[in-house]
Amino acid sequence: MALGLHFILRLFSLYLVTSSTFALSPILPRFPSSAVSAELKQSSNSAPNSLYRTKFFTQILDHFNFNPQSNHVFQQRYLINDTFWGGAKNNAPIFVYTGNEGNIEWFTQNTGFMFENAPSFHALLVFIEHRFYGKSIPFGGNRKVAYANASTLGYLSSTQALADYATLIIDLKKNLSATDSPVVVFGGSYGGMLAAWFRMKYPHVAIGALASSAPILHFMDLVSPDIFNNIISQDFRSESENCYKVLKGSWKLIDDTANKPGGLQLLQKSFRICKSNDFGPGFLENWLRTAWVYTAMTDYPTPSNFLSPLPAYPIKKMCEAIDREKNDGLGKLYAAASVYYNYTGTATCFDLDDDSDPHDLGGWQWQACTEMIMPVGGSNKHSIFPEYVWSYQDRASACQFFYNVTPRPHWITTEFGGHAIQTVLKRSASNIIFFNGLRDPWSGGGVLKNISKTIVAIVEKRGAHHVDLRYSAKEDPKWLKDVRRQEVNIIASWISQYYQDLHSNN
Repeated sequence: MALGLHFILRLFSLYLVTSSTFALSPILPRFPSSAVSAELKQSSNSAPNSLYRTKFFTQILDHFNFNPQSNHVFQQRYLINDTFWGGAKNNAPIFVYTGNEGNIEWFTQNTGFMFENAPSFHALLVFIEHRFYGKSIPFGGNRKVAYANASTLGYLSSTQALADYATLIIDLKKNLSATDSPVVVFGGSYGGMLAAWFRMKYPHVAIGALASSAPILHFMDLVSPDIFNNIISQDFRSESENCYKVLKGSWKLIDDTANKPGGLQLLQKSFRICKSNDFGPGFLENWLRTAWVYTAMTDYPTPSNFLSPLPAYPIKKMCEAIDREKNDGLGKLYAAASVYYNYTGTATCFDLDDDSDPHDLGGWQWQACTEMIMPVGGSNKHSIFPEYVWSYQDRASACQFFYNVTPRPHWITTEFGGHAIQTVLKRSASNIIFFNGLRDPWSGGGVLKNISKTIVAIVEKRGAHHVDLRYSAKEDPKWLKDVRRQEVNIIASWISQYYQDLHSNN
């Protein structure tokens, strides 16, 4: 497939970053469960040696219409941990994670912040899966039927998901006789966007929201399409000017090599490519782009395996690999890519045709063709990526071709706002924490300034994608500990104020 079409169809899930077709981008390694504390594993009275119990809620298909099909139902998965809950009689709080565009277990296993703080808050933990992802599939759980066309996929939207969460939370509190227990919602990335929007839209259900790395401003007419790639480029450049120059020049090097006699074979050999079928420079470039983007997103200060097993400070490690490698430019690129794709050293070759979807991210392509029109992928002359002008018309044409649907590029800002957000939220909302790490390319669409005393922006120049929500580690730097401490203190103040108001009204 020509490189130009790669750009047209790069619909950019917050985790599904690059795509040569509407299938998943190559090499999304399966995520092994995070290590968790022995206390959490052993003390769960509901599921021994497990973080959570799995439950299902009978959810309505369409919250906003009264058509014959609207009242159809499906089974929505949620995960629950009551190990440390103080109980309904004490009006103990309920912490709810608003699920992202993928399997809820993946996100649950990477949200240690909630598990680690549940004991001190005596909180019940609930993680709700987003409709059309994981095991929360409408139409009898049949993914082929649910994903068949616009008539079924039309029920996949952020507004339907938020209504799902509100319905489930209200029903759960009723069943637990916990109607007076305060609810705080948490989310990272798209889940963070949903958490913030949930607090805005359903303030009677949640008293506050922690929205981590939530790019609620990353929409048309609010940000430059270049900002995402500019941040990635600056991340690498901040480590090494040579590293930046090698990456910036790599695309021409690959194309020039491919056009030489025997060039494709040299590329396959240099990058240890497993298969020769349909191999071309576009596939290799997409593979490398995925590594640079995902590494920038997960440039954590401790080892991680969220998207792929990575060392601490992986951008630094990539640039060190480039600067240390004495072979030609291709050797330098392979050394850097190996940090992302083969840090464990177990891979013997790489399958660029791998279109597996281990985290069930595929539904995002529909969302990116309807309401989530996030202008990401433009590149200027300073970018490590080839210069490219992002075009809404390219997106619309691709979506029309694949789904026979026309995007609504301004629907999100119509429904949730975005323009003049400082003024609007100051007078209409409260109790939201927006965390952003400035090494995260999505921070360009985040809320980076305090809006009011209760809508707080915590910004950390050394932070990456929702690093605050990850499990703590003994190697955590002081700045990360300080971020989490500040978040805990703010959440505690919300709950304290809630109890004061509850007692004064009784």
